[in-house]
Amino acid sequence: MAVSENEAMCPHRLVLEHVTSRWGVLVLIELLERPYRFSELRRAISGSGRGVSEKMLTQTLQTLERDGLVHRDAKPVIPPRVDYSLTGLGREAAEQVRGLAAWTHQRMDAVEQARRAYDEARAAS
Repeated sequence: MAVSENEAMCPHRLVLEHVTSRWGVLVLIELLERPYRFSELRRAISGSGRGVSEKMLTQTLQTLERDGLVHRDAKPVIPPRVDYSLTGLGREAAEQVRGLAAWTHQRMDAVEQARRAYDEARAAS
């Protein structure tokens, strides 16, 4: 895989982008609980909202694996079995992301209040 000019210039930003992407966050948090097979992980992170596509989840897992955060364990059995888990580095990242996710959940009332105030001020001007 070729390294882009942007990645070469600022690699930490690219990793931050991967870790904090919409699906990256959810994958990391879910894998904190236990290893998952692909289909189990897809169901777990889709929840009750709009689900992640197979293509998007595959890309997210490959990106996180390349960054050293996710381990892919393909077992040579029939049918094929692939399990995904966090590496030590991935566990560190996931703990950080989970803290941010918990903060957003706890502070959502304050965020909604700020949004209403902002919208009202914009509508009044």
